[in-house]
Amino acid sequence: MWLNNILETIGNTPLIKLNKITKDLPCTVLAKVEYFNPGNSIKDRMALKMLEVAEKEGKIKPGGTIIEGTSGNTGMGLALAACVKGYKCIFTTTDKQSKEKADILKAVGAEVIVCPTNVDPSDPRSYYSVSKRLATEVPNSWYVNQYDNLANRQTHYEQTGPEIWEQTEGRVTHLVVATGTGGTIVGTGKYLKEKNPDIKVWAIDSYGSLLKKYFETGELDQKEVYPYISEGFGEDFVPANYDMSVIDAFTKVADKDGALMARRIAKEEGIFCGYSAGSCLQGMLQLKSELKKDDVVVLIFHDHGSRYVGKVYNDEWMLERGFLEMKTFKDLISGRGTQRLITLSSGQTVAEAIDLMKEYDIENIPVLQDGATIGAISASGLFNKILDDANVKWKKVESVLEKAYPEVAFDTPVERLSAFINKENGAVLSRDEAGSLHIVTKYDIIQSLTK
Repeated sequence: MWLNNILETIGNTPLIKLNKITKDLPCTVLAKVEYFNPGNSIKDRMALKMLEVAEKEGKIKPGGTIIEGTSGNTGMGLALAACVKGYKCIFTTTDKQSKEKADILKAVGAEVIVCPTNVDPSDPRSYYSVSKRLATEVPNSWYVNQYDNLANRQTHYEQTGPEIWEQTEGRVTHLVVATGTGGTIVGTGKYLKEKNPDIKVWAIDSYGSLLKKYFETGELDQKEVYPYISEGFGEDFVPANYDMSVIDAFTKVADKDGALMARRIAKEEGIFCGYSAGSCLQGMLQLKSELKKDDVVVLIFHDHGSRYVGKVYNDEWMLERGFLEMKTFKDLISGRGTQRLITLSSGQTVAEAIDLMKEYDIENIPVLQDGATIGAISASGLFNKILDDANVKWKKVESVLEKAYPEVAFDTPVERLSAFINKENGAVLSRDEAGSLHIVTKYDIIQSLTK
């Protein structure tokens, strides 16, 4: 039996048990993996619902234009619906969002306008304000306003909550959501609490967002608001979709911790999820003291890792922000103490080079002249030469010189050192602050990366 269009594939996403990262917890931890939706995120659900409600209420006419401010995922859901239903789309987003998100929206026919992140929501340059203005200027347009559109949370009350209840056979005890617009956590949580009032609903917030403080005090404190890197959750205002009575606890997760956890989920669980999924699991672990045996915890994994290949899953991006522990050339040689670098001069014999390799159990020796490197001798290179001519060992080193090992900065990251190592070149050199020469071989790098 075929489906009539792509929109019929929305929903009924799998609930997958996490096994490695959560192995020390007393409970069962399940991930509702929403990237199985056609637009690769949970936002497909509410995008279609909001459009259907707008059509029913006459807010958009055939051939009209959908206008929305989006971090990317809601836009994707709306764009898919627009493709099927024959609408145009104009989306505003922020310069904080990954380039991949904007490119994907353009690929499905949307016009994308990028606005500055670090401005107040009421600022005319903000992506909220620009989308509202466009809705007044573009004929036959509909401004979605996912933040205050209550069809957002109604979607999850009607779909996501019932799916989780059915998939866990009513055993769910905790719902954990990295929350932004409030639709997912409120709609899903409300349904589940109606089925079992003892179910706990935990919200994950970002540092730089005011939601947690508002939940705890009722105060809209703009001092809580500052730029943050995490995507897809946290807010600098409180959308109308929130009903804080549904939520039992909030915790904040740092940008770095969420990013690192997303990478762990991909590597250890095989679930290639987005940034907010990492923050969701990290936040749950921050509250793990509240968990007991026989608890069944459901986490919402909002979207797919392909949205973040230029950010969270990019080593360079992570290194630039200090999110990865960066070992350097200096770190690799720091444990050697006063051990001196073994070198050769061009006038020494190959036999002397072989003796040094045996004595110090090394395979790569730089050749120096007046303190400067002029070449190198390696065990693999000598092996080939001796096979061709056994008498080569009595020759001078200068007659069998190999290419000099490259010199790099003393603080070069280990990840970059590997780019200098190849079949012909088995080592890298660097000078410390005092000018002394040091060597790192491919075996040093392998040992460092596998610790």
